[in-house]
Amino acid sequence: MPAQPGPAVAVALVVLVVLAVAASQVGRLRRERQIVVAAARAVLQLAVVALVITVVLRSVGWSLVFTLAMFSVAVATTSRRVEAPRAWPWAALAMACGVLPVLVVIFATRSVPFNGPSLVPFAGIVIGGVMNAHSLAGRRVFGALRDQREIYEAGLALGMHPRDAIDVVALRLLPEALVPGMDQTRTVGLVTLPGAFVGVMLGGGTPAQAGAAQVLVLVGLMAAQTITVVVAYRLVRSARLLPPDLTAAVSR
Repeated sequence: MPAQPGPAVAVALVVLVVLAVAASQVGRLRRERQIVVAAARAVLQLAVVALVITVVLRSVGWSLVFTLAMFSVAVATTSRRVEAPRAWPWAALAMACGVLPVLVVIFATRSVPFNGPSLVPFAGIVIGGVMNAHSLAGRRVFGALRDQREIYEAGLALGMHPRDAIDVVALRLLPEALVPGMDQTRTVGLVTLPGAFVGVMLGGGTPAQAGAAQVLVLVGLMAAQTITVVVAYRLVRSARLLPPDLTAAVSR
């Protein structure tokens, strides 16, 4: 059965936060305050979201609005994470190219019913996955372009097109953004029982239903993340999706 809000959950949360803070202190990570703040924010945000979702799930229209809000927050978050806030429209394009086809396939094939209780969790998982993949790809690619600026410049000096010079520096790093999702898909059921599986089971579904839901989520995530990373990299090569400090160098 699902966890019931109450004193037991509160005690468990406090103990878990204390464990995280203690580990940070022992390891001299200096992240004690951030851990406490993150935990407090999670509690408050999920409490508010739980109240909102209670109303949102009753209507497909409101569920679509809520999904768009989640997508907007994800775009803003990843744009800041890769230090390219002004390029958020291009980040949104890359992420939308990953999210929309997956959701269309899932609901058009009637694998799950098109209603609020199905749309919000499926869309939320996919949006969160493409946000993480976009952030990983951006940080790796932009970091390489900064750290290996000489190689990029050497490529230009040899007559290479800027896009080809970017490939020399960054293309080999791109698959790393897909590693977490690929590992999760390969080890599902052997190492972990991910959220969709557990959620269906806790909701009273059968193991077969839980497995079907989880496979849809994982394969959908893999497709969405791959598309997002490819589109984002194309936008980097065309000097559209770049942080301010790299725009001038790559655009010339």
